[in-house]
Amino acid sequence: MIAAIRTRLTSWEWILATLTILTIAGSAVFNENFWTAFNIQTSISTMAEKSLMVLALALVIIVREIDISVASIAGLSAVTSGLVLDSGGSIPVAVLVALLTGAACGAINGFFVAVLGLPALLVTLGTLALFRGLGYVLLGGTPLSNIPASLIAFGNNPIPGTFIPLDIIPFLVLAPFFAVALHRMVVGRRIYAIGAGPDTAKYSGVKSMKIKFLLFLIGGMICSIAGVINIGKNSSATPAAAFGFELDAITIVFLGGVSSLGGRGRMSGVYWALLLIMTLRSVLQLESAGGYTQNTAVGLLLILSLLLTNIVRRTSSAIVLRKAKAARMQAMYETAPEPQAASTT
Repeated sequence: MIAAIRTRLTSWEWILATLTILTIAGSAVFNENFWTAFNIQTSISTMAEKSLMVLALALVIIVREIDISVASIAGLSAVTSGLVLDSGGSIPVAVLVALLTGAACGAINGFFVAVLGLPALLVTLGTLALFRGLGYVLLGGTPLSNIPASLIAFGNNPIPGTFIPLDIIPFLVLAPFFAVALHRMVVGRRIYAIGAGPDTAKYSGVKSMKIKFLLFLIGGMICSIAGVINIGKNSSATPAAAFGFELDAITIVFLGGVSSLGGRGRMSGVYWALLLIMTLRSVLQLESAGGYTQNTAVGLLLILSLLLTNIVRRTSSAIVLRKAKAARMQAMYETAPEPQAASTT
């Protein structure tokens, strides 16, 4: 019992939770503007699109793949749905078009990665430029500003009577489903199995290709929702929507403890990392740090997170091996025959 509690308290998720809480507490103490309703609403809203991209990335990385085109998918979805809105279409139709765009983008990534077996990094590096370029081809450099007032309100207003922005609602709805699917359902065990050992999972009957393809497909659809949110937040549709957001999303996933080698990671750690990055950006913003400074800090945090998680895992593995060795030595000592006394004549 005590050992189980000690193991849990020294896990990366608990370390990250403690670090996040201390960061929030320190920020509130040393900056009087941190805990204001306006700053909280602004900070949460800033992460609305990125939080959805995190959901799209986490499961893909657990199965030993990656998708760095998530922000470009959001940008292209913003363009296609913006064209619908600009032509007088309704918001539901625009959202449907965005979802279809995201599904198509995800299917393209999934086909090349899961079906053809090409490296995900190279494929999504190419589609990162492809999807963003398609947005500029469809729209050019002129933003579409004929956006319904209700969508603008969704992207900028809080839930009535609270300081929680409306645009974070899609994440709040989807986040529990992702956690339950990964940690409580059969599909979650299969995702971990694929990441831990693709060949073993394949020979065990796990349909790795199908699962990977679906993860890319679902990820694309989730990123399309981020594109629609970005339209409401900026009151316009532009091909540059969500530009560079993949940096924060990837950082959050790795900082949350998801292994770059696959097969490891929990959604609770990812959610704590999301809160930590949100706090970090909020503090830097309050200290008048520019966007380049913030991106530099996030980039350094990404490198640091990879180093720390590697150190924590190696230390944990060393402790486990040391305990196992000690247990074997103890067992050998207890089962060894007692030396017999020498007989005398």
